[in-house]
Amino acid sequence: MRERAISAAAIAVVVVVFFLLGQPWLTFGIAVLSLLAAIEVFRLLPPAGFPVQLLPGVLLPPILVLAMGLDVVDAGWIAVYAAAVLVILSIDAFRRPEVRDGFLAWVGGSFGAIYPALLAFMAAILVVAPAVPDDALLGDTFLTAGQTWLLVLVLTVWSFDTFAYLSGRTFKRGRFLNHISPNKTWSGVIGGTVAAVIIGGALALAAGQWFPGGLVMGLVVAIAGQAGDVAESMLKRTAGAKDSSNLIPGHGGILDRTDSFLFAAPVVYAYLLLVA
Repeated sequence: MRERAISAAAIAVVVVVFFLLGQPWLTFGIAVLSLLAAIEVFRLLPPAGFPVQLLPGVLLPPILVLAMGLDVVDAGWIAVYAAAVLVILSIDAFRRPEVRDGFLAWVGGSFGAIYPALLAFMAAILVVAPAVPDDALLGDTFLTAGQTWLLVLVLTVWSFDTFAYLSGRTFKRGRFLNHISPNKTWSGVIGGTVAAVIIGGALALAAGQWFPGGLVMGLVVAIAGQAGDVAESMLKRTAGAKDSSNLIPGHGGILDRTDSFLFAAPVVYAYLLLVA
């Protein structure tokens, strides 16, 4: 527990530092996270039955993060690059003497490239976020609109994770998807969801948006974040691994810390497109 708390404090400090640095360092930081998460995914895939290689799939996530976060590449070219990576992966699969191995390598490699690339939506939030009104609670701060909404995402997801853990340990009621993740409970899911709805709604209001809309955003972020966590658990369980790596003492790997954001970031991105 002490090791976990120390690591959590260190993670919080790193996040604060990058928020203070702002752009382009935030995008660079997310790109590094996506690269490390992609490496962990590609290392989990072979024991899960997918004979993949690291390159070129592992390079897709950081390049998409940089392209979307720095807003230097048209969305059409991003799609072209992603398609090119999938074509290269298919060519590698064609060379396999066993057709089944080739197909599994192509499917696994495509998944391994696209799955951690969802972190690119975190960087995209920095670009599409609407201006925060000056009279809003967060309207007169040192944070840009993009930083503000990225903070909304981070705090909403963290509130879900934190209260899901606390309420799950306190009440321990009802197994939730026990065949995938034996430690999850309905009491944890409900407690985390309530926290995410309240925090998400409050932060959206503080950013000058409609409070009921923020409540809905918090609810969908909670659902998506939980789905992201369960999806990663399914990958690890298939690979026979407890954690994605041992990079972070007491917390596992980068993928273990970002799994919820993989599905939650697109939700906030879509919300911002609607309100913008």
